Amino acid sequence: MIPADETFDGSWPFKPLFSSASGFRQHYVDEGPRDAEVLLLLHGEPTWGYLYRNMIPALAQHYRVIVPDHMGFGKSETPQNREYTLRTHVENLERLIEALELEAVTMVAQDWGGPISGAFTARNPDRVKRLFLMNTVLGYGGGKAANGKTPWFKWIEEHATAGTLEGILGELGSTVLSVMKIIGFQNSSAVSDTWIRAYSAPFPDRASCIGALNFPLDIHEGRFLPFVIETLETGDIAALRNKPAMLVSGDRDHAIAKDHAVSDFRGLFPEAPIINVEGVGHFCQEDIPETLSALIDSFVQANP
Repeated sequence: MIPADETFDGSWPFKPLFSSASGFRQHYVDEGPRDAEVLLLLHGEPTWGYLYRNMIPALAQHYRVIVPDHMGFGKSETPQNREYTLRTHVENLERLIEALELEAVTMVAQDWGGPISGAFTARNPDRVKRLFLMNTVLGYGGGKAANGKTPWFKWIEEHATAGTLEGILGELGSTVLSVMKIIGFQNSSAVSDTWIRAYSAPFPDRASCIGALNFPLDIHEGRFLPFVIETLETGDIAALRNKPAMLVSGDRDHAIAKDHAVSDFRGLFPEAPIINVEGVGHFCQEDIPETLSALIDSFVQANP
């Protein structure tokens, strides 16, 4: 776990806050006016809130910006006696949002942030006002990829079959950039010693990598399916469909196929806007942070 006061040479200057609502020490930042609209920014694999470092200052000028680190990531604790599944990450988010008494939240979600925010919204529609999605799927629109598994999940399958996946993802402290490149990291100009240190810091040993290992295994082994089916049966999918939504889709995403993201989104939101961005990889917050911040602002203003 990263020390609470670590700023990574000033590139992460935000005050660290912690919640124990889910039974572990969960880190989040809470920037901007407390009486403003709430933006909840969710990261995915294998990143943490640092992914949003170049967006928080601009957004916090007008919004209350909350950026949590999922269990096992960033400055959050990595308990060894917990399951790391879509279900548990959604339940952790439910407890955090309840503890912070958040209402009318705009979900800003990328990668695993999409399935987490989609399930949360279907289960708690009264707490969510809008969904701004980036290189992700919610999982309830019936979307599919025409060409099957993406390079990332082919890589996961190969190493899971060979029994080498835990060894590779268990060394993220030294391999995080290589892994991110497999997923679709594009902006090499952003990489510095500080950048490497910030993304490597959550993973000092193999035990600390349990969250990052289990995110792709949740898909590869199909462990997420019962929870998705349960949410379809007991959640309010109609309320989810009625939320204002926008999708930003990069053409160099190696984790989530573009046609999968678009078809899943269209299955839920047939008239909602899709912004296609060229030369942008899976980690779009690293590629076009200013563009994304402006799009979020215009999206919120257009859907009061």
